[in-house]
Amino acid sequence: MKVDVLLGLQWGDEGKGKVVDVLTPSYDIISRFQGGPNAGHTLEFDGKKFVLHTIPSGIFQGDKANLIGNGVVLDPAIFKTEIDKLETAGHDLTGKLFISKKAHLILPTHRLLDAAYEQAKGKEKIGSTLKGIGPTYTDKISRTGVRVGDIDINFEAKYKAAVDRHKQILDTYNFDYSNLAELEKVWFEGLDTLKRFKFVDSEQMINSAIKEERKVLAEGAQGTMLDIDFGSYPFVTSSNTVAAGACTGLGIAPNKIGEVFGIFKAYCTRVGSGPFPTELFDEMGEELRQKGHEFGSTTGRARRCGWIDLVALKYAVMINGVTQLIMMKSDVLDQIETIKACVAYKIDGEETEAFPYSIEGEVEPIYAELPGWKTDMTKMTNEDEFPEEFNNYLAFLEEQLEVPIKIVSVGPDRDQTIIRYND
Repeated sequence: MKVDVLLGLQWGDEGKGKVVDVLTPSYDIISRFQGGPNAGHTLEFDGKKFVLHTIPSGIFQGDKANLIGNGVVLDPAIFKTEIDKLETAGHDLTGKLFISKKAHLILPTHRLLDAAYEQAKGKEKIGSTLKGIGPTYTDKISRTGVRVGDIDINFEAKYKAAVDRHKQILDTYNFDYSNLAELEKVWFEGLDTLKRFKFVDSEQMINSAIKEERKVLAEGAQGTMLDIDFGSYPFVTSSNTVAAGACTGLGIAPNKIGEVFGIFKAYCTRVGSGPFPTELFDEMGEELRQKGHEFGSTTGRARRCGWIDLVALKYAVMINGVTQLIMMKSDVLDQIETIKACVAYKIDGEETEAFPYSIEGEVEPIYAELPGWKTDMTKMTNEDEFPEEFNNYLAFLEEQLEVPIKIVSVGPDRDQTIIRYND
């Protein structure tokens, strides 16, 4: 038995939450392996909409175990808000949610540091969600972090030492932290909620499950092009969003990775700052934004929209070793006459299909054009109903990416999901 990995191949917001929810019935354990509450996984079913930031997306499917892995950074205040909303909606997570002792805690001062650092960058802002993610990972790497397991081991002293250290940094930035006591009140209330759930040695839990031949799905957050090593640095997140991150974020060996599900939109979006070669600044970009409801589930910020970028997508497929592709939001393109796909970049007068070291300079996308299908696909339930032009679009993408597109989403609801190539 191996662990299957599901992750985004673009700049995040690909629709991972919905797909995890659809795939969950086939698995025993759903696990998050990196990132924090800067992620927003949206799920819609039975006329209801839920947005998850820290909790794995498998919680709505029966009695599946859901694990927050060691690679995740966790804010108790945001965690409590999530739990409260879910319980109010009738979803009891008791006995279903487990938290790694090695996951790092986002402290209130981490959020203040995030704001101070971003403010100091001036016009060079990265576009942080200001959730304290970066400063928490910084403390992790500098070996000064506070972990979930510390809650039961000399926690007060460790918390105070971290806060005092953070205050010294905030003072050097002349940053006002007079609201710290207010933030701490909410944070410690969240800590009480956190204590209701079971803290586990998650690497032992996962590897025992593998030995017992239980099926595990590892759920990634953000997207490959936001990876700290392989993304469009420095406009990236603070963790490894690629498949290899599942190994370090859960404590599993590389030979225990099975299927790698790569999720992408039929077009492309990005939130915040950073290069985006296929970005559209015209009416088409606005049409994609409005029809695709492209506004951040975490920040509410309008997403930048553009045509699909196959140079970046091929790179993401390679880095992750993707075995199956999942295409989301195909219905957003339903009424477009001609659809474009970037197949190469022109940089300094030369064309390349290889993703370069940097895409911050003048990068001209080279497009292939395909006829649109001009058909409402939202009511379709089987691939036999797909129009010829849509099948041609799928065939073109599969030829370019050299990986089969196993699942196609034709709408936001879990029922608007069509599985191809049934085994």
